[in-house]
Amino acid sequence: MNLSLTRRRLLQSGLLAAGSGSFIGQVLAHSQQADVQTIFSHGIASGEPQADSVLLWTRVSVAQDNDVVEWELAADRQFQNVLQRGTRHADKHHDHCIKVTVSGLRAGQVYYYRFKCQGVYSEPGRTRTLPNGDIDQLSFAIASCSNFPFGYFNAYEVIAADPDVQFVLHLGDYIYEYGHKGYGGTTGKAINRNHEPAHEILSLADYRQRHAQYKSDMASRLMHAAHPLIPTWDDHESTNNPYMQGAQNHQAHEGDWSERREASLKAYYEWMPIREPEQGLNRKQLWRHFQFGNLASLLTLETRHTGRSIQIDYKDHLSKITTKEDRDLFLKQVLGNPERTMLSENMQNFYNQSLQNNSSQWHLLGNQIPMARTHVPDISQFLKNKSQEGYDPVAEEHAQFRRLGELDLPIYLDTWDGYPGARQAFYEQNQKLGIEDLLVLTGDSHSFWTNQLFDDNGKAMGVEIGTAGITSPGDFESYGPKTASAMDKLVADHNPEIVWTDCQHRGFVKLSLNKQKARADFISVTDILTEKYQVERIKRAEIIKKGNSLTYT
Repeated sequence: MNLSLTRRRLLQSGLLAAGSGSFIGQVLAHSQQADVQTIFSHGIASGEPQADSVLLWTRVSVAQDNDVVEWELAADRQFQNVLQRGTRHADKHHDHCIKVTVSGLRAGQVYYYRFKCQGVYSEPGRTRTLPNGDIDQLSFAIASCSNFPFGYFNAYEVIAADPDVQFVLHLGDYIYEYGHKGYGGTTGKAINRNHEPAHEILSLADYRQRHAQYKSDMASRLMHAAHPLIPTWDDHESTNNPYMQGAQNHQAHEGDWSERREASLKAYYEWMPIREPEQGLNRKQLWRHFQFGNLASLLTLETRHTGRSIQIDYKDHLSKITTKEDRDLFLKQVLGNPERTMLSENMQNFYNQSLQNNSSQWHLLGNQIPMARTHVPDISQFLKNKSQEGYDPVAEEHAQFRRLGELDLPIYLDTWDGYPGARQAFYEQNQKLGIEDLLVLTGDSHSFWTNQLFDDNGKAMGVEIGTAGITSPGDFESYGPKTASAMDKLVADHNPEIVWTDCQHRGFVKLSLNKQKARADFISVTDILTEKYQVERIKRAEIIKKGNSLTYT
């Protein structure tokens, strides 16, 4: 990536302070040096901040045996006032990745950090601790679904350059498992940005190589250098649609599922700025609590590996549903089976312990998969028969989608819609805690959403803000802009819980909180097939608290 072109793009977008004096300019200038690109080609990162500590990460890209890596944490970006320093050894057992938890820090403070190995300094990083006490404002960038071959991570670059962003909440699908012939491969070939290795990743070496490719991306490096990350995984960090005993995209000839999952999680813990499991927990148990003074609490859920029952597959049931009575029985007895779970008992216990007597103004939930009830509308007006003028062969491929609309069934069964009993149980768990004002932050769907949430009895439970993919495409894009817009409107009109949705843009949500309201800005980049783009805010939603409930203004 050409340095001058990168800085010019950011300047044209109005997101980078003019001149090389900006922090992002400093990161760019240093990261482009040849020796830095050699030794630290995967950049640096920080994550999982607490009020008195933060985790720092890097990797020695050209490793010698048991390299000594020095680290520094400073109060200023010139590193004139170094507060703490130390050393770590980079070894092959952790793929030469380094993680340092720096403790004894002040709450709500910005810090700068860097690493040194083989006589070379990494680019600088900027991080911060969680605030304590009476807090007036808070700002997140909310990201999800960054599929490398589908396009450039331009939205990451925008996040990096935004001076208002304090923390980045990444809700999963940080990497994807597919090979060149899989999801995104055609686009990747067209723009010369395909996955490495070329095959679907299965082994520990495969997962490590895929993480290395994503971390080598310059936009990713900028985002990680600029802001601390609060990450949780979804499915593609291992493979599509996993559950406790398997996954949709894992077949018997690909080996033992538990070994593949363990490989994917080991690589994730190595390559992401997250803390190792606490004593008594294992790698699958990735749930966290972050407290932002008296303003907000944030809980991140684990919905893939520790509590999820196997997904229901429409192909096993749809042909048997011919009447409204059949449909109702399917919803009640199959999908609604109370034995089908989403969250583990340990996850639920952690949730209760974290939020018992919590008096935060905002209760944020880091949630991977859509929670609002989202059924398919009648789309027959868009699906012509072969004999009709305007016949669309793409539409014919969505015959199941049309049938779901005729039956008024959920779009997907991998989301909370596929586990309605578990969703109701989760709502009831919150009600027992006195929480009926959830601000749910959701990824996975590749679409923007503003949703309102209700339990099975119609009781309001809060609102849901969904973010589009960084690069992964929305469901209806193949229909073209006009039809996709009409489909978005149909979905919103058909579903009482959906206020608005948009499947056509790539980007992220910028969430700003104060004591009176929450504001969600839906930020889009105009192009991901090249590194030339503009930045648009396509919608702003404001949320206020009325009593113990949330509502859109």
